[in-house]
Amino acid sequence: MLCGFWTIPLTAQNRYDIVIDEIMADPSPVVGLPNNEWVELKNVSGHAINLQGCRLSDLTTVSGPLPSFILQPDSFLIVCSSGALNTMTAFGTAVSVTSFPSLDNDGDLISLRSSAGKVIHAVNYSVKWYESELKKDGGWSLEMKDPARPCADKNNWAASTASNGGTPGKKNEVNASITDQTGPRLLRSYSTDSVTIVLVFNEPVDSLAATDPAHYRFSHSLSPLSIRTNPPLFNSVTILLQTAMQAGTVYAITATGIPDCGNNSMNGAEQIRAGIASDPVAGEWIINEILFDPRPSGGDYLELFNNGHHIFDASRLYIANRNSGGTVASVKPISSVPYFIYPGDHIVLTEDAAALDREYFLKDPDAVLEMPVLPAFPETEGTALALDANGNVVDELHYNKDWHFKLITDPEGVALERIDPAGHTQDPMNWHSASYVSGYGTPGYKNSQYKRTDPAPETVSVSPALFSPDNDGRDDVAVIRYDADRTGVVATVTIFSASGVPVKVLARNQLTGMHAEWKWDGLDDHGRALPAGVYIVLTRLFSTDGKMADLKNGVVLVRTIK
Repeated sequence: MLCGFWTIPLTAQNRYDIVIDEIMADPSPVVGLPNNEWVELKNVSGHAINLQGCRLSDLTTVSGPLPSFILQPDSFLIVCSSGALNTMTAFGTAVSVTSFPSLDNDGDLISLRSSAGKVIHAVNYSVKWYESELKKDGGWSLEMKDPARPCADKNNWAASTASNGGTPGKKNEVNASITDQTGPRLLRSYSTDSVTIVLVFNEPVDSLAATDPAHYRFSHSLSPLSIRTNPPLFNSVTILLQTAMQAGTVYAITATGIPDCGNNSMNGAEQIRAGIASDPVAGEWIINEILFDPRPSGGDYLELFNNGHHIFDASRLYIANRNSGGTVASVKPISSVPYFIYPGDHIVLTEDAAALDREYFLKDPDAVLEMPVLPAFPETEGTALALDANGNVVDELHYNKDWHFKLITDPEGVALERIDPAGHTQDPMNWHSASYVSGYGTPGYKNSQYKRTDPAPETVSVSPALFSPDNDGRDDVAVIRYDADRTGVVATVTIFSASGVPVKVLARNQLTGMHAEWKWDGLDDHGRALPAGVYIVLTRLFSTDGKMADLKNGVVLVRTIK
């Protein structure tokens, strides 16, 4: 008998009629429940369903079939190993299966399939879903908040709040209704060969709608031969092309109108790049920025940059350091899944993306790849290596804390930035502390100390020349902008009245980078509104080579009469 509705007559199984709504992946140290791994199933349909023949699986193991068991609507079933069955029946209805998957503590992909192999529900959980340093260490289950939203992923899961660590066989302690009105996002693509492209979404999509070619547009006259969604999560589609892609060409794919499994459609058109990846050579894949002395609330990060004209696959790239004997050590893969890096792309590697987002401005969170462990980057000096798929060193940096800007007394939390991508990696003069204006780090985007290819004189400009800070949305602030083609410049910006009295200090000994901006709202140092009139902006520049310059600009402050 197939796993299916227990009705008269027996009908076919529908996806998401049965959901995995609680997972005990790490039962030790014991909080109150037995030291057993288990999952809980819930019938969210309006029909009784016989689970006979269904199987559980993770990434490495497929269980034996479930016995004949009729799960009533809005009812629960604990599934565990035969050795755990006796103790788990004390908490609710339970059945055992042979070869119950050994669930990984730090994340695994669990699937429930019918006897015919059809995916009923799948969960790709992570230790971060606990959102608790205490509970992620064991003894607590992960509970689904709203079983009616089986595709909501991490937003629909939390560590159990039950005093004994979980709620096997009964309604979850974190049970709550959640709202999902956001459609799927198209994140990226990768190709497995010249005629096969995989599109990756941020959540499961409607498995039928996502196969409709009408939802896609392709550049360079590409056209699909077939499109299929990929189980068990259905958050990606595989496109087989009629004609092959050409190496060295970057293609564009646009998707529109694709709904998720909750019938929320994409918000407008989304475009991603596609192509064929190759392995980098020296000069194409470079170390571009490094933070090796983080603040206590943050962590190290390493930024790499595609400085070539080819596409690279992060799953074929590695980073490393050298041990005390100079041997390449601590080799770490950048990504466990294909992730294409296109010409001009920055990729940031860190152990904690959330901490990076708290500490620095992230223009593109999708450019951050979170790794389980980075190689050690010591605070005084150390090495960072970029390796290709064969372990060849493509780029290497032997950094030293003395490379930081000399006037920075405490470099904690200050990243070292590469100035010129085409310059030598090991040249200390090609590295500089990230600017104060940038927040002392630019992870995932152009460095604050990037060398301009079109040298320009050192200038300070004020715009608009006449401003009226009356909060009407027009010319409410004066913007003082500094531009240069050199690094290591410290700026002090002071506003003077027409009679030469200093009234406002906008910046004091700030490391600028090659570009900096300050805004003046017409207030003095005490927060008082200054009268209308002509004011002088004095920008005093000082560099470590002993050069000093004073640049003056005029600006007119106007007060409107109301």
